[in-house]
Amino acid sequence: MCAVFGILGEYDESQAKYALSLMHHRGPDFCGVVQSERLFFAHNLLSIMDISTKARQPLAHKEILLSFNGEIYNFLELKNELEFEYKSGGESEVLIAAYLKWGVDFVQHLRGMFAIALKDGDTLYLFRDRLGKKPLFYYRGKSFVFASEIKAIVPFLKQKKLSNDALLSYLSFLAPTPPYTFYDGLYKLAAGEYLIYRDNKVEVKRYYDLLDVSPSSIKDESSALKFLEENILDSISTRLNSSVSMASLLSGGIDSALIAAISKKMGHNLHTFTLGYDEYQNYDERKNARATAEFLGVKYSVVEIDQKRFIDASENVFETLDEPLNDPAAIPLYLLFEEISKEGYRVVMSGEGSDELFLGYRQYFEYLDVEKATALMHKNWLKKYFRSNFSMNREWEWYKRMWDETLLFRTSGEKFTDLQKNELMRQNIRDGESLKYLKPYRDRFENSHHNSNASWYSYIDLNIFQAEHFLRKLDHISMAHSIESRTPFLDHHLAETVFQLSPELRYQEGKTKALLKKIAAPYLNEEILKRKKKGFSNPYMEWLIASGKIDLILEVNEQTGMFRRELLERYIELAKRGKFKQHVWGLYVLSHWIKKQLL
Repeated sequence: MCAVFGILGEYDESQAKYALSLMHHRGPDFCGVVQSERLFFAHNLLSIMDISTKARQPLAHKEILLSFNGEIYNFLELKNELEFEYKSGGESEVLIAAYLKWGVDFVQHLRGMFAIALKDGDTLYLFRDRLGKKPLFYYRGKSFVFASEIKAIVPFLKQKKLSNDALLSYLSFLAPTPPYTFYDGLYKLAAGEYLIYRDNKVEVKRYYDLLDVSPSSIKDESSALKFLEENILDSISTRLNSSVSMASLLSGGIDSALIAAISKKMGHNLHTFTLGYDEYQNYDERKNARATAEFLGVKYSVVEIDQKRFIDASENVFETLDEPLNDPAAIPLYLLFEEISKEGYRVVMSGEGSDELFLGYRQYFEYLDVEKATALMHKNWLKKYFRSNFSMNREWEWYKRMWDETLLFRTSGEKFTDLQKNELMRQNIRDGESLKYLKPYRDRFENSHHNSNASWYSYIDLNIFQAEHFLRKLDHISMAHSIESRTPFLDHHLAETVFQLSPELRYQEGKTKALLKKIAAPYLNEEILKRKKKGFSNPYMEWLIASGKIDLILEVNEQTGMFRRELLERYIELAKRGKFKQHVWGLYVLSHWIKKQLL
């Protein structure tokens, strides 16, 4: 894990070095820079696999310069396959050797997570990994600037201006959708994309899409279970390779328990960590996590959080994330990684991606039921009724979409609908306007051979809910403490296997994670397998209200006039009664960023 950074064109050396220093946390072990009159190409190193000095970057070979962030799990196989005069035991030289043989298609041969900057003569290439584990941002102003985090690019902006597309997509889907960020003109690559910068021109292309695999090529359950278990075992085994100490997150659920169980069978008794909340037992996972740890026989530590720790840490978390991200779990996760770092760990295993691949969210099956309403022959009166009787509740929106025959499922993270935004905001938002942020994904889906609703749910959630929300959070929060996070369920081989399954194998009579539970049965007990999902829920709204900081929403709105005050007050009042809590948290995070960056 590291940070990539570069400038092509005119630059001020002191400004460039300052910007690079803002990402020191991502690579505290070494900072390397290659610079000339119109080039500043840099790298911050966090040593994980190859801790020798020969692996330091930027790496130069003839006209090629490389700065790479991530892990390539199959680099040894590639190294044995490719002819090259290697000088180190690390991955970086393998990437150059692969590029020399395959050109930009070299990325197709990589297995892992990565953000890669590769300059070949006058051409710069930027690559983001297939499923979006490593972020990569860029800006074209007087010069072209790229970085692993937004904070390193902000000093080069001509002015800080809010991107309306980022704002609207954030309100809808918890995070700005690609290519937008909250800073107008500052963009990000989407998962599976690469960028070409040549002759002052930017071109973005897609090199990978999960929809390219053939659907329904695995039709029987026994074959499905066999292939999936093989993939899971291989993915975990591959990610247990490290030159430094490793730990694992542990909730009370299946995903983290299965990772810990399989890791132990493979000879890695990982130290597990979980969260607890003082005075809020409804959110607490300590009891379940402890029972799991005792069953598995793994070391177990608890990090307890109270209101003061939560509120005190929030400022650091917002700074870490660079822009609004509507995920209140980011703050407890920050405090959790802080404690893991104090224990000396540099690599942590985490269970992201399992829910999206194995249909682990209950609402997937609710959506599947609602989709059946499209088959009703006589529904005009229902259509008129729903149009004329607006409700803030999401169930109203679901059925309205069915009568309107528009796209129902718009990610598991959908919060403000277009009609809710139109009521709340002082700008006109047309019904269906947010679909433009999903259009590239929907177009690819409709032009593919995949046609099951389950595949669409997984596909859009992996690309938006997972890559831009959960993975962005995990990357920035873990790297703030110089920790690399590994996500075995998001191995692209495993994801491709899931997308080759017949839909009925995944539905399993409306049972969440049915296939994964069958795979996990030999490793876990019935108590773990049958537990109700909790995730990393926490008493964020109770603490935000008790601290009085919720008033920031109205304070900032008085200065911006962005929202209608009476609607804001209504949402806040509902949040105090336990409704629309994440809607209001998203408004609070947005207000904090606006006050800090724009006012």
